[in-house]
Amino acid sequence: MDSPVRVFIACSLDGFIAGPDDDLSWLPEPPEGEDFGYGAFMADTAALLMGRNSYDVVAGFDAWPYGETPVFVATSRPLEPVAATVRAVSGDPAGLLAAVRAQVDGGIYLDGGALIRTFLDAGLVDELTVSVIPIVLGAGAPLFA
Repeated sequence: MDSPVRVFIACSLDGFIAGPDDDLSWLPEPPEGEDFGYGAFMADTAALLMGRNSYDVVAGFDAWPYGETPVFVATSRPLEPVAATVRAVSGDPAGLLAAVRAQVDGGIYLDGGALIRTFLDAGLVDELTVSVIPIVLGAGAPLFA
């Protein structure tokens, strides 16, 4: 069996994964000592495949959150990696998946609203974990179209 493609994401009650201007301040801090399964999820993740917009947001964080885990960014634009583990890939969903699987062996964490939707449309998502946060944003980046 091929390595699974999995999503682990939070969204608002009205289906947004980020507010206007990619605002993530609405996401609550987890209680101390609780990660809601994210640590186990990441322990079983060989690589991330994320959309360019998601990468641009994460690249602006104070600290790179993915450590030594390889991160593949789906983009057709030039990319300046913020970490040595970051590289650009391009193509359709099947081609992106093939490019990542050629480099790593294990679970693939898919991130980014538009990329997730294209993979869902192509039937390439094996597991979808969505944490719904009880807030209505009214606008922003939708998880589903």
